[in-house]
Amino acid sequence: MPRPTPRHQGVFPVVPTVFHADGALDLDGQRRCVDFMIDAGSDGLCILANFSEQFALTDAERETLTREILAHVAGRVPVIVTTSHFSAAVCAARNRQAQALGAAMVMVMPPYHGATLRVGEAQIAAFFRTVTEGLDIPLMIQDAPVSGTPLSAAFLAQLARELPAVRYFKIEVPQAAEKLRTLIALGGDAIEGPWDGEEGITLWADLLAGATGAMTGGGFPDGMRQILDPWRAGRHDEACAAYARWLPLINWENRQGGFLTAKALMAAGGVIRCDAPRAPWPPMPDGVRAGLLDIARRLDPLVLRWAR
Repeated sequence: MPRPTPRHQGVFPVVPTVFHADGALDLDGQRRCVDFMIDAGSDGLCILANFSEQFALTDAERETLTREILAHVAGRVPVIVTTSHFSAAVCAARNRQAQALGAAMVMVMPPYHGATLRVGEAQIAAFFRTVTEGLDIPLMIQDAPVSGTPLSAAFLAQLARELPAVRYFKIEVPQAAEKLRTLIALGGDAIEGPWDGEEGITLWADLLAGATGAMTGGGFPDGMRQILDPWRAGRHDEACAAYARWLPLINWENRQGGFLTAKALMAAGGVIRCDAPRAPWPPMPDGVRAGLLDIARRLDPLVLRWAR
């Protein structure tokens, strides 16, 4: 049986948070960043994720960014708002606010804190029951190594069957493709959106496993569309060739530049003025930046031309 068409699919890159050199939010640069990402072909956007340096933001800044970005996007593309918090009450309040401001989806990690504070499946299930209360938009569970929380495919499928809002899953753990394949088999129609993550480093395997969306870095959505568009149209040889072409840049982001990659590309292309992270995170090393730009110039992504 063919799977139902998901409400959201395709390339939904993470929007980096743009700072001035002194660490203050650069809202003008943030708006330019968003405009570029939409012009580059993003099917949708995700804000306040780990690659947005959400861990370095105050609650007030999170609210400011949510309001400003959603207002500036103004419905041009759907926006996912990351609302993760250890407290179910805090996360639920963030979810309701994001929905009221126009978010198309919220993304939530299981509750964790630091290197050692975790809870078991019973508490995680109760957490997601609480944070989905009052939600009319879907919730995506982010299954990522940074949480240190094991989430079996069977448990995720159970949450999807029991909680109508839980329909999307961003899988970015080792052997992600097999986990996606098992999740789809166990969850059936309750799994509306099995998605790839981790900057697309496992995208090809995940597409073969049934992924319908990719949450990538924000620097080259146009390149990721060159992979996803032909795949969705059934032109798999073309998609595979595009993946091979863009893989060096995908790999550089995943293994070398990390969350600074998108901002480094945007600064090189004049989209934003400053690509600095917020202290105490160090700036991108010169050698990493040089390698990044060397690969990018060979591929000629829009980010290097958009501001000209």
